[in-house]
Formats: sequence, C-alpha cells, structure tokens
Amino acid sequence: MLLEVNNITKKYDDIDVLHDVSFTLKPGVYGLLGSNGSGKTTLFRIICGLIKQNTGTVVYNHDDVQTNPDAFRSVLGFLPQDFSYYPDFTGMKFMLYIAALKGINKSFARKRCLVLLKLVGLEDVCNKKIKKYSGGMKQRLGIAQAMINDPEVLILDEPTVGLDPKERVRFRNLISSFSENKIVILSTHIVSDIEYIADEIIVLNKGKLEDRGVPSELVNTINGSVWEVLVEANKLDHMLAEHVISNQKHSVNGTVLRIISKTKPTHNAHPVQPTLEDLYLYYFREDAVK
Repeated sequence: MLLEVNNITKKYDDIDVLHDVSFTLKPGVYGLLGSNGSGKTTLFRIICGLIKQNTGTVVYNHDDVQTNPDAFRSVLGFLPQDFSYYPDFTGMKFMLYIAALKGINKSFARKRCLVLLKLVGLEDVCNKKIKKYSGGMKQRLGIAQAMINDPEVLILDEPTVGLDPKERVRFRNLISSFSENKIVILSTHIVSDIEYIADEIIVLNKGKLEDRGVPSELVNTINGSVWEVLVEANKLDHMLAEHVISNQKHSVNGTVLRIISKTKPTHNAHPVQPTLEDLYLYYFREDAVK
C-alpha cells in the first residue's frame, strides 16, 4: 500500500487554501496537525475525491485516483467532520444502508455490521433510533460506518469531537485494533489523541506542509523554546498579553507560566522539556495570540 499526495494546490477566489502539499504514506497511523483554517479538511476532501484540486495528483498504489475513482472508493473509509445520519434510522438500519451504498453483499453485510457495532460498543443500542444516541455514540457510529468495507485507507476528520475522556481512550484503542495493514490519517484538535496513537505527525500550517516526523523527533526540534517562569501578581497581565502561554499554575509566591518562545522571555525563566502540546503552540503561536 502506498498513498502519494503530489504537489496539491487548492485555491478559492485566488486564495491558496493548500499550496504545493506533498507526502507519501505507507501503512501506519498518521496524525494531521493544524489549526483551524490550515487546510486539513480541504486536503481530506481532495484525497477522498469530494472536491478537485487545482494542481497536483493523489496516487494510490501507483494509480491516479481520479482515473478510476470507484476503485479507490472501494478501499477507502471516511469519517467527515460534519458526519451526517438519518435520525429516524436505527444504528443497524443506518449501517446496512451504508453497506448497500458500498455494494456489499446483503447476507454478509448484516454480519459485518454486527461485528463493527460490537467493536464500537453499540451492540446493545443497535436497534434504537440514532436521534436517541448521545454525541459520543453518534461519533462511534460514524467510525463504524467508515470501517464497513474494511478499508485499506481510513481517513478520520476530527473523530474525537464530542467524545469525553473515557470515550477518547476507547477511540484510541479502536484505532490501534484495526490499524494494522492500513493507512490511517486522522486530524484532531486534542493533541494528546495524536500523541498516543500516531506513528508519524504531519504538520499543516496555512496550507503548507510545515514539518513531518515521529512525535518524539518533532518535539525535540523545539528544545530551548519552552520556558517556565515565576511571575508576580502585578506583572501577570503583561506577561499573558505578551507571550504564548501553554500553561499557568498559581502558587503562594505568584503564578508559574509555561511560555513558548524562541528567546528567553525573562531573566529568571528556565528551559523545560517540551511536549507535543507545546509543539502545537510553537507552530501556531500566531493564532494563539490573536
């Protein structure tokens, strides 16, 4: 399996939403990291064939996916950010409907749907109407429908939206359980979800590929750019206004700020070991101070 994104550019009204984005993916779990407006959803929709790029190609196993889109869709699973469903359908009816759209044999489809609904923890409510599901249950149904055809390429756009911490753990375990021999690409604003499950991270910033690598390697690139400093109460507002803050903790002596900065922010600041969340704020610090 090989998914190649080659020099993808997408413009709306002469504004580059994506600019010359290229990367190659083999089986594994990839986290797409980017702030709002960075082009993540547009890139996913291009890969899935829902919109067309202005320039560039998406190639799967050496075949341009636009040449034979049906063949690529047969091995593709997709959970969009705005996952849509029929509220009066039951979970099972909806899954069977998706199976029919995918052209899955009817006798096999029911068995497959039962397996997936059990896998995502919806077996006991599969005959209830979706409108009675919680937000987390609806999101898990979305993950199940994306897996209906046992895809080779699985794309999940903000899959943890609406999930509480316990359900996010369940989600991470789900991804781990069915990611073997698949190319899985997911985006999320919950940085810890990517940190725990992604083999590699792709950083998309203002429509351009900013960086790529395993989480630990990327985090190490900002050594010396994360600081902690104890700030007195009368200086706190100024520090908050002037710097990108990843954390603040109050103490009896003042407030300890964790600051993202290429240069030492104050004379008494000391460097600390960065985290993936610090990395996110480092790349998107311009958005953080707006």
